[in-house]
Amino acid sequence: MKILVTGAKGMVARAVAEYCRSIGDEIVALDRGSLDISDREACLRVAGSLEPDAVINCAAFTDVDGAESNEIGSYAANSDGPANLAAAAKKTGTKFLTISTDYVFDGAKDGFYTEDDVPAPLGIYAKTKYDGELRAAEENTGSVIVRSGWIYGFGGTNFLSVIPDLLKAGKHITAISDSFGTPTFAGDLARRLRELAEKDVKGVVHVTNAGIGSTYYGVACEIAKLLDIDESAVTPISDADLERPAPRPHFSRLASKRLAELGLDELPDWRDALRRFVKA
Repeated sequence: MKILVTGAKGMVARAVAEYCRSIGDEIVALDRGSLDISDREACLRVAGSLEPDAVINCAAFTDVDGAESNEIGSYAANSDGPANLAAAAKKTGTKFLTISTDYVFDGAKDGFYTEDDVPAPLGIYAKTKYDGELRAAEENTGSVIVRSGWIYGFGGTNFLSVIPDLLKAGKHITAISDSFGTPTFAGDLARRLRELAEKDVKGVVHVTNAGIGSTYYGVACEIAKLLDIDESAVTPISDADLERPAPRPHFSRLASKRLAELGLDELPDWRDALRRFVKA
C-alpha cells in the first residue's frame, strides 16, 4: 500500500511509518512544515497529488493542559485537521483513519468504555478531539475513528514513555495512583492501524493493549520490576495533588466490541507490551 502519514515527527507516526515500511509499504510521512492539516486546500492538494491508498492521521495538538489556554490551536489541529483530511480522502477515494482519545469520556463509568458509550469530554483538548471525530465522520462517512489511550513508545516524551530512562538514571519519581486507563504500546497500535487500513470498516474502533488496565503508579511499578529496581523509587500521588489546568477522566479504560466483527484478535496484554518496550 501507499500510505500518507501525517504528524511525521510524533511518536505514533514514527511507529506507523516504521511498521508499514517493514512490511513493504510505500510511506509518505509529512510533518506540519510539509502539510498543515488545518489548511483544507493544502490537504486537498497533497492528497490529490500523492493519490495514496490510505491516509493515517497521527497529527494532533496533544498538550492537554496547554489546550486550556490555546483553544484556537487545539481546534485547528484536532478538529479542523481531521475534517480536512477526511474531505480530501473522500475526494480521492482514499481510506482515511484518524486517531482519537480515551479523554473523550468523562470517567464517570464504572468499567470499560466501548464504542457504544456516548462521549462527554471535560477539557478543551478532549472537546476538540471529539469535535474532530464528529466532523471527520460528517465529511466522510467512511472515516475510521481509532480511539486509544495512554500511548507510549520509542522516542516519546510523555510520562509513560520516559519512565524507564528516569528510573535507570536513578531518579525518584511520583506517579498518579487514582486514575485508571489502558496503556497502549505505539508499536502495537501501529500494527492495528495498518490492519484496519485494509479492512472494510468505518466508524469508531477502540484500540488498546489487552488486560484490565492500570494506574500510572501501577505502570511505573511494573517498569521498576522489569528493570530490577526497587519499587520504593516510585511514590504514589493523587491526581488532585498536581493541580493541573485541564480536567481529566479518572477512569478511562477502553475496550472494543468490534474485534470479532472485524476478524481481529485482541492486542497483546499491556504487561507483555510493556516488557517488550522496556527490554528494547
